[in-house]
Amino acid sequence: MPIHSSQFEAAAEALRRVLTFDHPADAILGRYFREHRGLGQIDRTFVAESVFGVLRRKRLLDRLTGGDAAPRRLLLAYLMRIAGISGRELHAVLANGEAEWLAGLRAISLDDLPLAVRADLPDWLVERLRLQMPGTDILALGRALQQPAPLDLRVNTLRADRDTVLRQLAATGIEGEATPYSPLGIRLKGKPALNRHPLFLDGSVEVQDEGSQLLGYLVAPKRHELVVDFCAGAGGKTLMLGAMMQSHGRIYAFDVSEKRLARLKPRLKRSGLSNLHPQRIQNENDTRVKRLAGKIDRVLVDAPCSGLGTLRRNPDLKWRQSPQAVEALKLKQAAILSSAARLLKPGGRLVYATCSLLAEENQDIVGAFLAQHQNFKLLNCNDILKQQQINLDTGPYLQLWPHRHATDGFFAAVMCREN
Repeated sequence: MPIHSSQFEAAAEALRRVLTFDHPADAILGRYFREHRGLGQIDRTFVAESVFGVLRRKRLLDRLTGGDAAPRRLLLAYLMRIAGISGRELHAVLANGEAEWLAGLRAISLDDLPLAVRADLPDWLVERLRLQMPGTDILALGRALQQPAPLDLRVNTLRADRDTVLRQLAATGIEGEATPYSPLGIRLKGKPALNRHPLFLDGSVEVQDEGSQLLGYLVAPKRHELVVDFCAGAGGKTLMLGAMMQSHGRIYAFDVSEKRLARLKPRLKRSGLSNLHPQRIQNENDTRVKRLAGKIDRVLVDAPCSGLGTLRRNPDLKWRQSPQAVEALKLKQAAILSSAARLLKPGGRLVYATCSLLAEENQDIVGAFLAQHQNFKLLNCNDILKQQQINLDTGPYLQLWPHRHATDGFFAAVMCREN
C-alpha cells in the first residue's frame, strides 16, 4: 500500500521530536497525537510503528546512513531496509535526489557487521553483557529486543479464573493462550484494544508482563500478613499481591511519585481489593517507612533501574541510558534495599527485583547487601517457584531473558531475615 505524504511527514516530525531523547518516547508520541487530533487511527498506527521501528534499529540505520542523517532519511532507510516498503510505495513521499540515495542504500551489504550493530545495542552495553554471556547470546538477546513485546494479561482471581477469561476473550474475537510459566497469565495474539472490554472494565484482567507476574509468586504473601511494595509505581504487582492474599491482611504501596500512585487508583477500584493502602513517601527514609520497622512479613523492592530489560517496549532507553546513569542508580538501589530490609520482622521475606539486564544492578547489589547484613540469607528462587507448581529453573536467582523466556528481562533475589 503506498505511503501518503501526510502520513510520512507526520512520522518524520514525530521522530524528530523523539530523537531529542529529552523524555520517554511514548510520552512524546502521546503529546504529538494530542496536538494532532485530526490524524486517523491508520495514520497514528503508522506513525507509532515507524517511530518505534527506527528506535529499535537505530544502530543499524546510523550505519547505513552514515551516522548523521536527518530524521526524514532515517525514516526512509527504516521503511525500505527494515520494514520492506518498496520504492514504488515510497514514490509519493520522495524529494529530489532521494530515489537515487535510496538505491545506493539498498546496495549496502549487511554482512560482517560488528556485534553491537547486529544486536542493535550501544557499545557500552555490549561490553558489559560480554562479562555475562558469549557473543552468540548477546546477538540472540539483541534480536529478541528488536521485536515488539507481546501483550500479556494477568487474571484477577478475585473476579475470575483463567479458563473462563480465555473463553470470554475468544467469544469476543480476541485470541489468547495461557502463558508458559505464570498460572495467572494470558498472552494475546496481536494488540487488541482492551480499555473498553468488559473483562478489563470489571477488573477481571490487568495488563502485566508474565515476568512481572512471577515476582508475585516469589513474594508469595499469605492471608492476614503485613506486606510492603516498596517501589509500587502504578501498582501492577501490588494488585497481584492483594489478590493472592484474597483481600485479607494489609499491603502498603509506597512510591515517591504522586503521579504514578494516581494511576493506581482506578486500577484499585476495578480490582475489588480492600486491603491495599497507597502512600506517597519522600524517600526511602521517610517517617512512614521508619514507623513500620520490624513489623512487616514480606517486602518487595522492585528497584529503580536502567530498565534495559524492557527494550522491546521502550527501545529509546538504549539511547537515553548511559554508564554514568547506571552508576547513580546502583547507589540508589543499595540505599533502598538497605532501608527496605529494616521493615522486616525476624523470619520475614525480602524480594529484590529489577528489570535490568546488568549484573551490576542485580547480583552485585544483592551480594554486597548480604555481605553487610549477616542476619539475612539467600533463598533459592527455583525452590520457591517449584512449591507453587511453576517449573522454571534459572538457578538460585530468577533471571528472565527475552530471547529465552519470551518475557521482559527480569532479575529477582529472595532473602530471609533470620533474626
